[in-house]
Amino acid sequence: MSPPQSLFKTPDGRSHLVPFVLVSSLFLLWGFCNGMIDVMDKHFQDYLHLTKAQSAWVQFAHYLGYFLMALPAGLLARRVGYKGGIVTGLLIVAVGGFWFIPATHIASFWAFLLGVCVIAMGLTILETVANPYTTVLGPKDYAAARINLAQSCNGVGWIFGPIVGGAFFYSAGGAEVAQGQLYIPYAAVAVIVLVMAAVFFFAHLPDLNTEDAYHINEPAAPGARRSIWSHPHFVGAVAAQFLYVAAQAGIFSFFINYMVAEVPAISPGLTNSWFLKGGAALREGAYYVNEQGASRLLGVLGFALFLAGRFTGAGILRKASAHRVLGTYAVVSVLLCLIVVLRLGWVSVAAVFLSFFFMSIMFPTIFALGIHGLGVQAKKASAFIVMAIMGGAIMPKLMGHLGDVYNMSVSFLMPLVCFAGIAVYAFLWTRCSKAEGLRSVATFKGH
Repeated sequence: MSPPQSLFKTPDGRSHLVPFVLVSSLFLLWGFCNGMIDVMDKHFQDYLHLTKAQSAWVQFAHYLGYFLMALPAGLLARRVGYKGGIVTGLLIVAVGGFWFIPATHIASFWAFLLGVCVIAMGLTILETVANPYTTVLGPKDYAAARINLAQSCNGVGWIFGPIVGGAFFYSAGGAEVAQGQLYIPYAAVAVIVLVMAAVFFFAHLPDLNTEDAYHINEPAAPGARRSIWSHPHFVGAVAAQFLYVAAQAGIFSFFINYMVAEVPAISPGLTNSWFLKGGAALREGAYYVNEQGASRLLGVLGFALFLAGRFTGAGILRKASAHRVLGTYAVVSVLLCLIVVLRLGWVSVAAVFLSFFFMSIMFPTIFALGIHGLGVQAKKASAFIVMAIMGGAIMPKLMGHLGDVYNMSVSFLMPLVCFAGIAVYAFLWTRCSKAEGLRSVATFKGH
């Protein structure tokens, strides 16, 4: 089969480029919100004197929102379609953003956790709708490429989220000053989201479905239909996504802790550079990266590598089978985590940054592999795969515990095990799906 003339043109000749561009803006939104979450942990450690394991309640609240809303989001998408689901999700995000205004005055941990959870519930609806929607806005063979392309916007959001969050969550005046301005970025997000909701309300979004390659919607017996749970490639994707988000959430949320505690001393000249000015602290006669500096490194370097991984991954996935690329990247990620655990100085620091690059394609690729061939049931399958994001609520607490008991380097044993599990799923995918392979997986959506 010759490649299509356009990633967005369906066999009937219609182009879905405009709907794709609109939906891609949602990826930027949740990338930005997730990026701010990743620099919030260290602020609460300082302000409320929490341990690393205790501060992981921020991730728990965030991913709990995904868990609670995933199945309702799938039901909503089937009832009101993609457009109705997107508008509903945006409105819930706005409610969560505005809640941060009274939460700042309440100044209790539970109030901020509630806001984080509500925003996550809105983002859950957006992800449940947008992820499968990108796969149907053009030729089916290029579904993975489109989802990865949309994820580029997600990567841009990841870059700016920590930078904006770090500017408000950490202050030269200390944690008390930063606490009083915590609501500002979230209130701004709420206003922007309301504008986006109005745009989507008046936009034309066709309601499309993937091909039912496994005949799930045909009666398997009188009055019965085949279940998505009878397909091992989908079940494996749910487990793999649980492991991936666990690893991602752990690395992202404890990145600042790692940089502050484990990075070797830096030169005085570097501390006065335009990039790290104000981002280093003098300890025991030497300069080390501080919280503000780590926030900048997370956004500018860490998530830049994450975005670069998705761009290059999109190109690779147009040529190579998605399950093989996923398996290879997962094995490399295992090795990188092992290097971090061994505490090899700057080599380990480099391994942390490289892990951003190699984990970048995992969420969208697992997603595309999991819903492959499920037809209209892809909306339902999408809800369960999004629900698997709960891994980000549970496993970072284990990583934080390892950091409290041992050190932040040893804590990377948690993502190491997760990446190993993902590699197993990837290399068994053809056996589970009974398909030769999936090409052109989009790498630019999801977490």
